[in-house]
Amino acid sequence: MMSGIKISVDRLQIGNYVKLPLTWKEHPFLFSSFMIKTQEQVDIIRQLGIKQVMIYPDRSDTPPKPVVAEEEAADQAIASDAFNLQATLAAEKERRIEELKQYRRSLQRSEKAFERSVSQLRGLMNKIQTRPLTAISEAQELVSSIADELLSTEDMVLHLMSDSPETEGIYYHSLNVSILAMILAKEAGFTEAEIKLLGFAALFHDIGMLRIPTQILRKTEALTTPELNLIKQHTRYGVELLELTKNCPAEAKSVVLHHHERLDGSGYPEGLKDGQIDKLSQMVAVVDEYDELCHPRDMSKAKVPYAVLSYMFKNLTKKLNKDYIGLLIKQLGVYPPGSVVQLSNGQLGLVMTVNPKRLLFPSVLVYDPAIPRQEAAIIDLEEAGLTIGKVVVPQRLPPAVFEYLNPRTRISFYFDHSGIKPTT
Repeated sequence: MMSGIKISVDRLQIGNYVKLPLTWKEHPFLFSSFMIKTQEQVDIIRQLGIKQVMIYPDRSDTPPKPVVAEEEAADQAIASDAFNLQATLAAEKERRIEELKQYRRSLQRSEKAFERSVSQLRGLMNKIQTRPLTAISEAQELVSSIADELLSTEDMVLHLMSDSPETEGIYYHSLNVSILAMILAKEAGFTEAEIKLLGFAALFHDIGMLRIPTQILRKTEALTTPELNLIKQHTRYGVELLELTKNCPAEAKSVVLHHHERLDGSGYPEGLKDGQIDKLSQMVAVVDEYDELCHPRDMSKAKVPYAVLSYMFKNLTKKLNKDYIGLLIKQLGVYPPGSVVQLSNGQLGLVMTVNPKRLLFPSVLVYDPAIPRQEAAIIDLEEAGLTIGKVVVPQRLPPAVFEYLNPRTRISFYFDHSGIKPTT
């Protein structure tokens, strides 16, 4: 972006991209930098008590007005109207701020529900070897409560959750896969019983990893052949753990055993092909692959969610169920939560929420150094009249922007159906 130029406020007109020399609380606009779209905005800026503003020609649709002698009478004519407009705009700004507070409360509710689920999952996985009957029953209750909430609404949105501690990756991964699998199953028309069975199976799909030495699981360099073979045994170890109890459904044990099978026969442990793999295992395989590509053992090889979905659609439809990959894209959107994006107005942001009914218009937390980070605006792109220009790799962000947006290392989701929208 080229540098801005200072001009007199008298030269402003519609189509100028302007930056106000004021703090966020000293003006009635939502942002300190924005494209002027109405004459009313011009009039308000001229009444803010500032003589000059910065404009950015490369982001403007029109140049500023030429330098001319100011018509004092015109100033006086618009002063009263501008004052009233400023008051109206200030009230609108307050309304939007209140909407944003409500939206953040909605996010907090989802965050708390997600954290409770992680805590419950941590406890029941620790019980699987010592109190298997209790662990299975608690897992079924957990999945049932999540599924009941999921099935109770048609107006669902997916929220981005906080990062996970490095040592608890298995719990976050398992819950992620379980929730996303149930969301896909609902969209695919599975019965309530099938959705709950799938969620339960997905919750335990990687439980066999508990028998793999930690030093192997955390190894970032290439695994040796013996280490790789040992990791592949986690599917059989998982079944062995679930067989400690008599109340684990056979279909769930099949998912635990077969979620690494592939349609072309290249998977493990049995090398099954398309017609030999049950639909629950096929769905968990798709979601598991997505989450693993986003969060590999070596995080230097991690792909952004946008790139993962694109990669899966282009390269994995011979190995994984193509219809289920399509459902995953449909539910997560072209720009899944956790994606760092550049908007059509040049601003950078972090995708926070996706509504499957409006895939191209997620809610985005916007970087604006004029607004305190804890008060950062989260905008509904459709209502703001903005679009996403491109996806940005987080590591390429300037340090100040990276710290402000705080891109997640582990991208986890939870859903909400409050219907509350962020501010625009």
